[in-house]
Amino acid sequence: MLRKPKADPEVVDRLTHVTGFDEALVRTLVTAGTTVHIPAGWSIIMETTPADSAYIILEGTVDIRKHGEVLANLGPGAVFGEIALVNHRLRNASVVASTPITALRLGDEALQKVLAHDAKFADTLRSMAEARLESD
Repeated sequence: MLRKPKADPEVVDRLTHVTGFDEALVRTLVTAGTTVHIPAGWSIIMETTPADSAYIILEGTVDIRKHGEVLANLGPGAVFGEIALVNHRLRNASVVASTPITALRLGDEALQKVLAHDAKFADTLRSMAEARLESD
């Protein structure tokens, strides 16, 4: 019998604290995603590459860069990498850890499952993606 994975309570608490998402969505995200730790200075996403995942920052900060120029700095609760996944296109910016970060990584398949089961979250991600694309 296949068991449904349990959500790590520490990650649930942290994600709830930094996002304000409701408990059901947080548990779904934590169960679907993988917690990753990335050192400062590492490139997480490279501009013009295919998309395979999105991230929600739990701790630390990242720089969003386009053509080497820093466009934004994102911290806990921010989602990045969703634009290319939601819009089925290449990455439009690079993301570099400006401090060590802990993030929840959602692979394409996991993210699509979450979006299919939570229309409100899907709308939120689409709105965020559209807003960032308009500011480019």
